[in-house]
Amino acid sequence: MIFREAEMGDIQQMQVVRNAVKENMLSNPALVTDADYKKYLLNRGKGWVCMAENTVAGFSIVDVIDRNIWALFVHPNYEGKGIGKILHNTMLDWYFKKTKENVWLSTALGTKAENFYRIQGWKEVGIHGKGEIKFEMSYEEWKAKDLT
Repeated sequence: MIFREAEMGDIQQMQVVRNAVKENMLSNPALVTDADYKKYLLNRGKGWVCMAENTVAGFSIVDVIDRNIWALFVHPNYEGKGIGKILHNTMLDWYFKKTKENVWLSTALGTKAENFYRIQGWKEVGIHGKGEIKFEMSYEEWKAKDLT
């Protein structure tokens, strides 16, 4: 597997991954457009992909403007291989080199994603949107995690 920065040419395969997930599915896949990906990758932050067998197996995107994780998804065929953790760590290392501001994300309750973020050290701070759990990570907590 190869991990690298996401490129515009990856967007179509990133859409495939996003729409293949079994949890945190989009109610309407048309709600997240290729233009949205482009905006986040070029103007709002940065993204990374994991390439396996010449295809995107997972990806992550962080938004430095709104200080949140816009996306972290792994294709179901590649779950359990550590891809999510590498994408997560790469993304947060980059984010905290850019800013020391807290970063947040939200995810559905009772999902593998909720458990994953708790294991990674995210702190629950409330409810966001339509009942999703909201997590935050501070620079201090991230750096302390690096030391353990």
